[in-house]
Amino acid sequence: MTGGDSAAPQPQRGQAGWQDPGPRDVVRDRQNPDLLTPPSTDAGTLPNLRFSFSDAHTRIQRGGWTREVTVRELPIATELCGVDMALEPGAYRELHWHQQSEWAYVSRGSCRISAVDQEGRNFLDDLRAGDLWFFPKGVPHHIQALDEGVEFLLVFDDGAFTENGTFLISDFFAHTPKDVLAKNFGWRPEQLDSLPEREKYIFAGEVPPPLERDRVVSPTGDVPRTLSHRLLAQQPRRFPGGQVRIADVNQFAAATTICAALVEVDPGGMRELHWHPTDDEWQYYISGHGRMGVFASTGVAGTFDMRSGDVGYVPFAYGHYIENLGNEPLVFLEMFRKPRFEDISLTQWMANTPPQVISDTLNLPREMIEALPRDKRPLVR
Repeated sequence: MTGGDSAAPQPQRGQAGWQDPGPRDVVRDRQNPDLLTPPSTDAGTLPNLRFSFSDAHTRIQRGGWTREVTVRELPIATELCGVDMALEPGAYRELHWHQQSEWAYVSRGSCRISAVDQEGRNFLDDLRAGDLWFFPKGVPHHIQALDEGVEFLLVFDDGAFTENGTFLISDFFAHTPKDVLAKNFGWRPEQLDSLPEREKYIFAGEVPPPLERDRVVSPTGDVPRTLSHRLLAQQPRRFPGGQVRIADVNQFAAATTICAALVEVDPGGMRELHWHPTDDEWQYYISGHGRMGVFASTGVAGTFDMRSGDVGYVPFAYGHYIENLGNEPLVFLEMFRKPRFEDISLTQWMANTPPQVISDTLNLPREMIEALPRDKRPLVR
């Protein structure tokens, strides 16, 4: 598209700026108006804090597909990365393990997961939209779609992780001599002629039977802490601007290296001005559209437009807000590489500081400061 479209947005603010006659991508300019015409409060140069899964390479296999946003796509995101994956009914994400811990959110559909830990204790469960799972690093597991198929978000506690570098059982077998495999398992080498010659990764299968028919009783018992969590079964904390559900070790004890908050911002609402005191924030936008403003100190600030399928990232201690710009709820996940959720509310800080200090600093009437709520209200109108 060229700049000849009279309705095309232009890089102009009041008397500043001028028209962009093209060549240009008007569709992208419309999607990112706060990059084309930033608010006057933006200043300096921030690194990119947004990347869309729609701009990521998709790996397609018989049975499903996957795409990822890592430090390669979003260089600022060094602490966490994410994978979007979908499986057709019955399809497998094959038996595998990682050097990183895996946290997951089921976006739609349903699946069966299993794991076996270092003591031989096992875990099996069926999960549906809104459910979470967590596999500690090194613990082998598998995922299989149920009769409606499944799509899920995987989050790993290392920004440089890639799904293409996992430890796959088919790959392990393909690169181990058959006589060694036979000796290890008590098989005969000629029984192994049909083994896969290379990794399978994602492959088609049959929808599994009811859960109880698939269950294996381990002599060492079940894993001591459930590896799944029904996030939507939690009662949300409600505020004038929306609601939030927090899943950290207080609610999901197994998830010791990643915690999350599921945030729903009402139309006209906003995730309040705040920051996180110790850890970077990795975001995944599920539905709606809005914008995120970020303050990086030393007069540097930037604004980013967010839509479903986008990943956002905020380095720790950067002040920020997230505003719903649409007519439907803005729903997103906030994730952190830590066991407990923590944030600092700008309003709560100001309200619990001697009011004259704030009044003198900001040149505001003392009564305005005294009227601020002293409790935390993460969502506001």
